[in-house]
Amino acid sequence: MSQQRQGSTPGDAGGVPAFPDLPEATIARLPEYLRALHHLAETGAETVSSEGLAAAAGVNSAKLRKDLSHLGSYGTRGVGYDVALLVDQIEYILGLDKNRAVCLVGVGNLGHALAGYAGFASRGFRVVALFDADPNKVGERINGLTVRHIDELSEVAAAESLAIGVIATPPGSAQAVADVLVAAGVTSILNFAPGVLSVPPNVDVRKVDLAIELQILSFHEHRKASLTALPGGRSAAAGNQEAVGS
Repeated sequence: MSQQRQGSTPGDAGGVPAFPDLPEATIARLPEYLRALHHLAETGAETVSSEGLAAAAGVNSAKLRKDLSHLGSYGTRGVGYDVALLVDQIEYILGLDKNRAVCLVGVGNLGHALAGYAGFASRGFRVVALFDADPNKVGERINGLTVRHIDELSEVAAAESLAIGVIATPPGSAQAVADVLVAAGVTSILNFAPGVLSVPPNVDVRKVDLAIELQILSFHEHRKASLTALPGGRSAAAGNQEAVGS
């Protein structure tokens, strides 16, 4: 089957379906495909095989083909996927063609780093406002933006049509900030503060907890160490080799 090409806009008739009902696991993998496709485009590649794209994204090719079939993309036998077209299709599904406005609340060390990250603009997002409750931080200039007091958030949200807010505050302030964001009409929140936020059903929250990720890695290190200590494990095998050598 050949990759669909009718229509100049991904959402047009003959292109990507009006809006496919995607599994959560597929949604989570689409940004990885997009990252890999952008890299391929930067190197001048015009097409990519499912195997090549799967390897670049760190998944198996069967899973990739199933994910992309949800978008109406099947590639061309013997050729693969059109890189530029697939970028357009994935960006459309992810809503990255909207150049969405984002605000950041909390300009401590992590907030400073996030505010200075140049990758947002190249991936479809505009950081339009920075907020903090600390009078010593209000008025500071970071990456061309002036830090505002959080009391101004509602006014800015209305003016900029904010739908996405990023929380980079200490844990004790995160829920109060989430409440302010929700009251201002923000319906999607990326939370870097440890803990669980209580929000209305129409508000989506994604949590990034670096300590949890490190704890998961610690589990894998512990597991590997435990396996090597078991009879027949690598440590035992190494000991046997030494005994034979002696």
